[in-house]
Amino acid sequence: MKIRAVVLTISDSAARGEREDLSGPALIEELQRLGAEIIAAEVLPDDRPMIARRLLDYAERADVNLILTTGGTGLSPRDHTPEATRDVIEREVPGIPEAIRLKGVLESTPFAMLSRGVAGIRAGTLIINLPGSVRGAREGFAAIRSVLRHAVETLSGETAHGDEPPRRDIMNVGTSPEGERS
Repeated sequence: MKIRAVVLTISDSAARGEREDLSGPALIEELQRLGAEIIAAEVLPDDRPMIARRLLDYAERADVNLILTTGGTGLSPRDHTPEATRDVIEREVPGIPEAIRLKGVLESTPFAMLSRGVAGIRAGTLIINLPGSVRGAREGFAAIRSVLRHAVETLSGETAHGDEPPRRDIMNVGTSPEGERS
C-alpha cells in the first residue's frame, strides 16, 4: 500500500513569512525516500482551532492515510499542536511519540523529553506530531520510518502478519537481531 501523506508545519513565524520553513521540506524529503506520495504541505500558525480544522479536513479525505505535523509540540504558551491533535483523533497511538522521545533522548539531547507530541488515528488516517526543528523532525522520523507502511496497511484493513520484518532494535540498545545484548 502506498503512503499518501500531508505535512503540516505549525509555526507562527513561518506562517507570517518571517522565517523559512525548513522542517516541513525535510519531512517531505524523508517521506519521498520512503516512496510516499505527498498530497499536500501547508504552513499554519500556532492556532489550535485552525490546526484541528486542517487535521480533520485532511484526515477525512480518502486520498490521505498519513499526516505528519512539525512544530508546536514544546512548552511555549503558543504550542498547541498536541491539543489540536487530541481534539481530532479517535484513538491515540502512544508508542509512536514514546519511541520518538526515547530515540531523541538516547541519541541526541535530553531536551527531547520536553516534546509533548502525540499520535493517533482519525477516519483511517494516522496523525503524528514531530518536533519543529529540522534535526528533531528528521530524528523523530527516523524512529518511526520502519513502522509507517505497516501502520497505514493495518489501518486500511490489510492485517496479514505472516511476513513480519526481522526484529531489530531501532534504538541500538538492548537485544540485537541475533539475540545478544549490545
